[in-house]
Amino acid sequence: MAAVKEEQLQEVIDNFKYKGTLTDKRPYGSGHINDTYLLTFEDEAGGEMRIILQRMNKTVFPKPVELMENIMNVTSYLRKRIVERGGDPLRETLNVIPGPDGKAYYVDSEGEYWRSYIFITDAVSYDQVEKPEHFYQSAVAFGNFQQLLAEFPAETLHETIEGFHDTKARFAVFKKAVEEDKMGRAASVQKEIEFVLEREDVADYFGDLQAKGELPLRVTHNDTKLNNIMIDNESGKGICVIDLDTVMPGLVMNDFGDSIRFGASTAAEDEQDLSKVSLKLELFELYAKGFIEGCGGRLTEKEIELMPMGAKVMTFECGMRFLTDYLQGDTYFKIHRTHHNLDRCRTQFKLVEDMENKWYTMQEIIKKCN
Repeated sequence: MAAVKEEQLQEVIDNFKYKGTLTDKRPYGSGHINDTYLLTFEDEAGGEMRIILQRMNKTVFPKPVELMENIMNVTSYLRKRIVERGGDPLRETLNVIPGPDGKAYYVDSEGEYWRSYIFITDAVSYDQVEKPEHFYQSAVAFGNFQQLLAEFPAETLHETIEGFHDTKARFAVFKKAVEEDKMGRAASVQKEIEFVLEREDVADYFGDLQAKGELPLRVTHNDTKLNNIMIDNESGKGICVIDLDTVMPGLVMNDFGDSIRFGASTAAEDEQDLSKVSLKLELFELYAKGFIEGCGGRLTEKEIELMPMGAKVMTFECGMRFLTDYLQGDTYFKIHRTHHNLDRCRTQFKLVEDMENKWYTMQEIIKKCN
């Protein structure tokens, strides 16, 4: 996407018709997909109102209207549920500010799609696990998201990214990338290729169970990183799940598993020293406890039992995607050095191996938390 021009940004701000006088505007957050700004307005009485304004990335999300339909349907449902249980709907879910024609977005003169949210005050998100308590709070919040949406008809949501966690389909794309070998890199990564091919059963696991009707379709977040939870400054509790772009029908084990992949690893996603990479069982247990607690009895026994498999499948899928991108010439994930995607793939595969070594303990932890 081209950079946002100043006059383009001003056009959007003018058309949203915010109340008050604009006193500050600045880029905001650490996201790499959408362009995000924090706007501050002052009203006549001297009160302050802060707004999040985002340009949606049409390359990643080619159907922004469907994406916003998902967000509006889910957040309006969440608001009702939050009010029913005496919560604060302005702080516990995202609140979309309508565009000039009442739609949930505004299309600027260059054909770009923008949306706006009320800023959640007195709360913060963290990019990394600084304290175990934050990880636990994110687990409770993502579990609570499942509890609140347990009766929402997941099948009515659009797929914002088609086949996002269709691991079986991603395995087929991987095999094609190996065959085509566009960059001539396959010969140097035979060990990694074999690692994937030996685990085709992992790629097929959830798809096969779904085909048999053994797993319920849920509203899933699909990007359950710590930084997508707002943690209240005063109480220290996770109060709101944000970044709902990838909310769509899916499997609860994938949401659980992606959190573990990212948050319970002892090393960064692109760590080059593989001896530093392992699954921290204390964090796995802490997250499992919080997530199951947050779900409030809404999951099936099968879903809870398969949580370790969720961690393994998501880590395997992610590593396979990094390797596929490396073989195809690094066209999807941003890289900051040569072989960056290969390094990322290796950390994920090392984590999968470590999970396999700790498999019995992971299963026992889930039994204990249930």
